[in-house]
Amino acid sequence: MKKSFLFISCEEAKHLCDKSQYDEASAWEIIKLKIRLSYCRITQSYSSRNYKLSEALDKVDINCLKTEERNKLEEQFKAELAKEQQN
Repeated sequence: MKKSFLFISCEEAKHLCDKSQYDEASAWEIIKLKIRLSYCRITQSYSSRNYKLSEALDKVDINCLKTEERNKLEEQFKAELAKEQQN
């Protein structure tokens, strides 16, 4: 089966949707995605849910451990593990 240069599969559309949300998609990929979005309800739904998820994650204030905090916690864990293994 010959692959069309303009029409893309649903899986490829999902991949391009992810790329476009992170500004990694080329102009040509965005055009192909928009064509797919114009007629495919599944891709439209995926794109909508993906956009809502990205918005929700942007609103959340995520505080990660700093490197030194992580190292300290890891050392404490190893010390406690060593104590348990000795008993």
